[in-house]
Amino acid sequence: MVARVSTVAFRGIETLDVDVQVSLTRGGDFPGVSIVGLADKAVAESRERVRAALSAIGLALPPKRIIVNLSPADLAKEGSHYDLPIALALLVAIGALSAEDLAGWVALGELALDGRITPVSGVLPTAIEAAGRADRRGVICPAECGPEARWSEDIEVIAAGDLLSLLNHLRGVQVLPEPPKAEPEPEPVYPDLRDVKGQETAKRALEVVAAGGHNLLMIGPPGAGKSMLSARLPGLLPPLTAREALDVSMIRSVAGLLKGGRISRERPFREPHHSASMAALVGGGGSGQK
Repeated sequence: MVARVSTVAFRGIETLDVDVQVSLTRGGDFPGVSIVGLADKAVAESRERVRAALSAIGLALPPKRIIVNLSPADLAKEGSHYDLPIALALLVAIGALSAEDLAGWVALGELALDGRITPVSGVLPTAIEAAGRADRRGVICPAECGPEARWSEDIEVIAAGDLLSLLNHLRGVQVLPEPPKAEPEPEPVYPDLRDVKGQETAKRALEVVAAGGHNLLMIGPPGAGKSMLSARLPGLLPPLTAREALDVSMIRSVAGLLKGGRISRERPFREPHHSASMAALVGGGGSGQK
């Protein structure tokens, strides 16, 4: 029997389906856990976190050869959010859960050694993607990420603080409370253009750019005020639309910067150093990571 649990990999803010498959075979003289499927170091180390977390709730892995396959095998897997789906697939494989208990759910979360489920990044885009699919019932995530997942109102959310309470909830022994929906962040306060003395032509150019949605290239010696003026451009722009705020928040979620699951209303502004390389500005890495 092969146990399966659904999770995701991330390519930017795009989520890609990953099928976590667990098989138990007769190990002979070499019992243990092997993780295959182009996993990075953080994923490979999940075998020890999962083993310790299961032990913390009174369960031990059988003395068999356990193979964990992350499919598709040619897609790079990175991050600690694979801990929870691997643990759930193992629970199905050893008979602690049934396959029907997890059908339609997508799981992500990191496990602590004492069985706690700790926060991970990317819960918001996972919930948004799951809401648009008929084959997705809901999202299983850490308790601290529950308010973030609740922004997608068309799916169910199970937000568990530890592996034991999640196991009891899925088996119908315990009912976990529905996570609250986080309030949006307060309206941002931007630097005010009125603080700039002089520079009337440059300020007029900023106003035209903000009104027309144009690009702007500023050239001048150091200290002329280019950065100071640029920092005040977001304050001239209209508030983010609901779609724009959601897109910005999904980026922050994947980057692990969405605190408390609160949707961000602040327009992003970056001020890179003039010596920053192209890779530092737009990102780098192999073709599978872009």
